[in-house]
Amino acid sequence: MSEKKYRFETLSLHAGHVPNPVTLSRGVAVERTSSFVFKNTQHAANLFGLKELGNIYTRLMNPTTDVLEQRIAALEGGAASVAVASGTSAIHYAIINIARQGDEIVAANNLYGGTYTMFDAILPQFGITTKFVDPKDPKNFEKAITPKTKLIFIETIGNPALDFTDVAEVAKIAHAHQLPLVVDGTFTTPYLLRTIEHGADIVINSLTKWIGGHGSAIGGIVTDSGKFNWKNEKFPLFNEPDPNYHGLKWAHDLPAALAPIAYALRFRTVPLRNLGAAISPDNAWIFIQGAETLPLRIVRHSENAHKVAEFLKKDKRVAWVRYPGLEDDPSHAVAKKYLKNGFGGMVVFGIKGGYENAVKLIDNIQLFSHLANVGDAKSLILHPASTSHSQLSEQQQREGGLTQDLVRLSIGLEHIDDIIEALDEGLAVSQK
Repeated sequence: MSEKKYRFETLSLHAGHVPNPVTLSRGVAVERTSSFVFKNTQHAANLFGLKELGNIYTRLMNPTTDVLEQRIAALEGGAASVAVASGTSAIHYAIINIARQGDEIVAANNLYGGTYTMFDAILPQFGITTKFVDPKDPKNFEKAITPKTKLIFIETIGNPALDFTDVAEVAKIAHAHQLPLVVDGTFTTPYLLRTIEHGADIVINSLTKWIGGHGSAIGGIVTDSGKFNWKNEKFPLFNEPDPNYHGLKWAHDLPAALAPIAYALRFRTVPLRNLGAAISPDNAWIFIQGAETLPLRIVRHSENAHKVAEFLKKDKRVAWVRYPGLEDDPSHAVAKKYLKNGFGGMVVFGIKGGYENAVKLIDNIQLFSHLANVGDAKSLILHPASTSHSQLSEQQQREGGLTQDLVRLSIGLEHIDDIIEALDEGLAVSQK
């Protein structure tokens, strides 16, 4: 594409790709290959020595994946993206690309269950500990910062309670302490919120969700804003000689053209290269197709979800409803400040009768698929406390806003009348 500044909808269709000059194929090719031929020994040495960029091995990069990475970077407004095998791998690598043994993280306490467990139980095995705070008051992050803190981690919309975090306010705190803000933007996608514009330094998306959009593949992606100053001695992984690359100092020794993407380049060549959670080119191709229609789908997801929330709000069989688009939602004021194209496709509510009636609803509802995913074109339903967040203790669940009566809905693209009729019939069964 030319240097013209295209809008989001155009970038979602074109960014990172031009028709093949040899075959003249308009579509993105799926490059199913493990490795790539070197032109000569000097070319091979230059690639491995980071003297020039290019394809070596699909674990590191692949032409199909490169299109996906360029496209998401353009949609996020970032400098570079790196795709990996899952959203969970993306989070893991994003953390260990900054923190090491003895370091601390400050994180919101309303995270997806798998992320919470990673931070709470797995990373400590490698010497990285986390302080969890209530994100509803940004000042809580500042109170938890110590000299050992290496980053702040938040989700735009918490999973599953749907509290919206004031990204810009948390970013101000992070930057005042010379720390990067790492944001999981999965529930908003770059179409609803480009968090880099509000101070995020690293953005993570689970491609599995709305970007892919059809529940057909698993993947994750990390986008480097290219704006954070890694030369600060607080970050030894970027300032001390790296034995992986003959003593290279990532924040100091890269060519000027690559210096802004030091984080992304290290992410690709250290954790991804050596730990190997590589995305397949077939899955990358699936996510490229999803990205093309993201602007259309996320609007419909949001419209349908808003109407579902309004329906549930008026229903006497429902105890409470959370949706950032509802004017009386605790997160509405903050969400409204950021979200101009919709409030997302997730709705959660408490059913009267608690857990027992939640089970009746989920086991008897039509149209909705009962499974552990979100962001599908089809409507989904789940009881998080007994599934996706079941590894958390009761206290951890309560602190994250998760109760036993909470039912999580990922609202799909079906006709809104069919969605509401299915909920109405399911609720009727739940109360018998």
